[in-house]
Amino acid sequence: MDKDKLLAEVNGKKITGVDYNLFIDSLNPQLKQYFGGEEMNKEVVNELVYQTLLYQDAIEKGMDKDDEFIQVLDKTKESMLKTYALGKLLAKVTVTEEEIKKFYEDNKEAFKEKESADASHILVEEEDKAREIYEKIKNGEDFASLAKEFSTCPSKEKGGELGTFTRGQMVKEFEDAVFANEVGTVTQPVKTQFGYHIIKINDKNKGRDLTLDEVKDKIATQIRRQKEQEIYNKKITELKDKYEVKMNV
Repeated sequence: MDKDKLLAEVNGKKITGVDYNLFIDSLNPQLKQYFGGEEMNKEVVNELVYQTLLYQDAIEKGMDKDDEFIQVLDKTKESMLKTYALGKLLAKVTVTEEEIKKFYEDNKEAFKEKESADASHILVEEEDKAREIYEKIKNGEDFASLAKEFSTCPSKEKGGELGTFTRGQMVKEFEDAVFANEVGTVTQPVKTQFGYHIIKINDKNKGRDLTLDEVKDKIATQIRRQKEQEIYNKKITELKDKYEVKMNV
């Protein structure tokens, strides 16, 4: 919205694009998406008129002179000024392409995609039962159907499907069996603290190094936050030396 556009006038007080834009910016993301289109929304203009009517009425009644209002106004002004001052302090922070590239090269180990797998399983309490089910699978019976019939895991409703997981998300014995076998393998019963698992490996993906382009935005954010924290800490140290601080706790 053009900030200079005159949208309405209430008792001589002008409502402009500045008021419109401030109102839109104050909305939560869902409402902002609904009201914040490219074209002017008449509902927003109407709401601004209603608010201005309330403002005019409050001024006429002298509410702006109330002690309670003045206290709230002072606190609000103080809060806004602190936010404004912090914004001005951190506005000079920039992150260069060279800094991003150097951070990437110095921290390559942090930018790896973990090895992952997709697996299904059938979980039972007794080893004999697990071996009986394993033999059924070897003889051609359907894994998903057997999971629905015998598995004690909630995944039975999906035929034992666990979805994709990375190393470190499953118990060690289960994980070792999955990553040690090839796609399509159905393992012999694997014992864990939960019971005996017959595991079917559906898919596996090797870990890889993420490229600079894939992580540059994340790196830029991290560098920016580090710089902002350093500037903030330095400023606070300077101000502590300048102003007297007394702690009562």
